[in-house]
Amino acid sequence: MFTRARLIVFQSKDLMKKITLGIVIFITLCYSLHPGRFASSYYTYIKHNEIADELEPSPNALSCVKESDKSLCSIIPTDLENTLQHPNISVTDFDMKDLANKFNVGVGGAWKPPDCISQHEVAIVIPFRNRTLQLQIFLSYMHPFLQRQLLNYRIFVIEQGTKGAFNRAKLLNIGYVEALKTYAYHCFIFHDVDLIPQKLNNMYACTHQPRHMSSSLDTFRYNLPYQELFGGAVAILKKQFELVNGFSNIFFGWGGEDDDFQNRIINRGMSLCRFPPDVARYTMLTHAKELPSENRFLNLESGRERYETDGVNTLKYSILKIVNYPLYTWILVDI
Repeated sequence: MFTRARLIVFQSKDLMKKITLGIVIFITLCYSLHPGRFASSYYTYIKHNEIADELEPSPNALSCVKESDKSLCSIIPTDLENTLQHPNISVTDFDMKDLANKFNVGVGGAWKPPDCISQHEVAIVIPFRNRTLQLQIFLSYMHPFLQRQLLNYRIFVIEQGTKGAFNRAKLLNIGYVEALKTYAYHCFIFHDVDLIPQKLNNMYACTHQPRHMSSSLDTFRYNLPYQELFGGAVAILKKQFELVNGFSNIFFGWGGEDDDFQNRIINRGMSLCRFPPDVARYTMLTHAKELPSENRFLNLESGRERYETDGVNTLKYSILKIVNYPLYTWILVDI
């Protein structure tokens, strides 16, 4: 038989469950009625008419135009108000082979405008493992998207070849280092393979401050979950990435590395910026969730102590294979 004390404990636990359930129902109701107010959707953003002034052109492009008979491309091309057709979720191998020829993509997934000099020299770095279908969808959509923006770009896919927990941040650091071996990019976009931009005027270029690009995501009902969020797709200048010493290398498993990166940026006196919610709209492709990092909260708490000693300057890895495929540069690594 239960003693009176044990009965009280069980009744208390039951009451707590009811209270918790009530809170969840209340939050869900509030979110469904006022999703924009409940989530932090009303974030500070660059106004539409100020985006061009906030974009930072490549110094190399500005110097090259003096020695060329070509003029500079517009910093924001015209006719970017429309959206592209929704990404094809049944991309075939034939589609992929045909795409490089159709859009004149160079070996390794590189392209630049033929008739003008792009003001944006961009390396797009994708951390990758076991997402072949999503990668095909991403590539088939993004090449025409990026070319409409008249970018000088190359897509790098950094695949973790070792088993164990996925280390997204370290793969991004590796992508940064390896990309610079191919070209002196001034702008880096670190991009999850399951995110697809919906708006052509969401320029894949760098701004004066590090930019959170995917701030209006369909899975969050196009709301920003919290103001400090800096994951998914971000753009940062080379000089800024060096200043913060890149990402931490110790976040194995899902979560934490993007918050740590945001902390590094703030610690160096910079701030985040975003484009308007109607511009920064993304679709998330369906995928299996990664296992969460057991140590992510502890790593975040101790992050400040490691900013100088945990990052690009202490990066260690081994290259297993590099292949310049028609649509991307594939780098298989042992981390």
